[in-house]
Amino acid sequence: MQVLPPSSTGGPSRLFIMRPVATTLLMVAIMLAGIIGYRFLPVSALPEVDYPTIQVVTLYPGASPDVMTSSVTAPLERQFGQMSGLKQMSSQSSGGASVVTLQFQLTLPLDVAEQEVQAAINAATNLLPSDLPNPPVYSKVNPADPPIMTLAVTSSAVPMTQVEDMVETRVAQKISQVSGVGLVTLAGGQRPAVRVKLNAQAIAALGLTSETVRTAITSANVNSAKGSLDGPSRAVTLSANDQMQSAEDYRRLIIAWQNGAPIRLGDVATVEQGAENSWLGAWANNQRAIVMNVQRQPGANIISTADSIRQMLPQLTESLPKSVKVQVLSDRTTNIRASVSDTQFELMLAIALVVMIIYVFLRNVPATIIPGIAVPLSLVGTFAVMVFLDFSINNLTLMALTIATGFVVDDAIVVIENISRYIEKGEKPLAAALKGAGEIGFTIISLTFSLIAVLIPLLFMGDIVGRLFREFAITLAVAILISAVVSLTLTPMMCARMLSHESLRKQNRFSRASERFFERVIAVYGRWLSRVLNHPWLTLSVALSTLALSIMLWVFIPKGFFPIQDNGIIQGTLQAPQSASFRQYGRAPAAGVGGDTQRSGGGKPDLFRRRRRHQPGAEQRPPAD
Repeated sequence: MQVLPPSSTGGPSRLFIMRPVATTLLMVAIMLAGIIGYRFLPVSALPEVDYPTIQVVTLYPGASPDVMTSSVTAPLERQFGQMSGLKQMSSQSSGGASVVTLQFQLTLPLDVAEQEVQAAINAATNLLPSDLPNPPVYSKVNPADPPIMTLAVTSSAVPMTQVEDMVETRVAQKISQVSGVGLVTLAGGQRPAVRVKLNAQAIAALGLTSETVRTAITSANVNSAKGSLDGPSRAVTLSANDQMQSAEDYRRLIIAWQNGAPIRLGDVATVEQGAENSWLGAWANNQRAIVMNVQRQPGANIISTADSIRQMLPQLTESLPKSVKVQVLSDRTTNIRASVSDTQFELMLAIALVVMIIYVFLRNVPATIIPGIAVPLSLVGTFAVMVFLDFSINNLTLMALTIATGFVVDDAIVVIENISRYIEKGEKPLAAALKGAGEIGFTIISLTFSLIAVLIPLLFMGDIVGRLFREFAITLAVAILISAVVSLTLTPMMCARMLSHESLRKQNRFSRASERFFERVIAVYGRWLSRVLNHPWLTLSVALSTLALSIMLWVFIPKGFFPIQDNGIIQGTLQAPQSASFRQYGRAPAAGVGGDTQRSGGGKPDLFRRRRRHQPGAEQRPPAD
């Protein structure tokens, strides 16, 4: 009959040691909660950080950059500068377009920032030109959340105006309906429109001006209310569409009268079907294209979203004419998959190495199995808390779990070693578990809170760095906290059931060989320790020299937010004089200045962007002249 220690022995672990079934069920619940939580966690490269950045775009076709600056950008900037919480404001004025970028404090909710921007735009309305075709338009911009996928639609037979219409009505709408897709934007679009090219000589010969022609076109192409007829018994609303639909309708438009004869638009101008914005274009692999940028919803799983889009592409391609091709230009999930996969492999490798090293030093299979279960349980259980806190599986949270592997195993080893000491003294396993866990229980708690205290400063870091590393710190703290719970519950309970005098005394060839090796290591360490203790000033000098060298290295070592890495994309921007024409840009792909996508225009005829893919890690050489 086994005599148990008094009820005061065992500390916080006694209840769990005496009730192994309840303890096992509790640990299984933690494991299942972690596994289920892992399936619901979104995957991304970095933690979700909302950058309160808003971009205001104003289009004024035909206006020069100086006019845009004085009549549009400057009035808007004066109103925006009065907003509270504004951290930084930048603007860019070009031919026919003004772009103002507003960055607010991270503590300001984005919804509040939108309300302030809308109020500022309303206040500036009276200061803007009265003939603006559309009021300024603002949109939320997240510089840390680039498109997850970029698609290009090309055709060798269908005009780009028709391709634009098919992409906007068929492809973009279908992709927008995919779960996790937040926004689909088009670049290089060629919306169909009627283009009027005036003949200056013909206008001058007839005594007309371009303003006369513009006024005639505007007044004859207005879709406005026509009124109503109110009779004794019925009321009828008049409906008539004065808008012209084709180039032929515009050609027949009468713009003036001379000597009793009508002057039609076709007499003084060339009217043809064309693109709404002739300064906008995109190329994919040296071929004109419509480029689609797909962005995800906040908190969506970037990998599953990209997979859903790829599964839909064959169906979308079949709904288009055979000459229209849809291709994937870039997929950001490729690098994310590789990065997350590498981190997951390193996490699994760290767990395996920890278990192997434990066996090498403990030289006991049951004593190795216990921390081998405690370590994965502590890490998997963290996933359940991550779901509750709306975290994601990203490089920083996985790095936190990898670092936590070394911390969580310490608690289990300390408990096992203390319990094993009592068993080797002749105590029964159950009594040894109660005594050992009772002695070490509050030590484990103090160690846990001291480690968590080190992470507290990360939670109070401001700006973007603090937002990014908040998930890292909390994930690491949760893993350490769960490890303490496991070490005070499951570990002593398993020690009471799995460890025994026989298992601890049992030795094999590996145990005997490793024990001799460790004895020699301890002997060498003892000799060096004696020398160090006999020369305290030399030891202190070496320590101070190491500290000074560390400070010097800290001063000279390069510093940065994130290490530079090759993501397989080279992107460049070419800024040309305002006098450069769009046709000049159109020669760039044919001249070999290209890659996957190029864009110019969008109200900025002097801007040309180039992006080229390559194999990550491959050596890049400039193209030959």
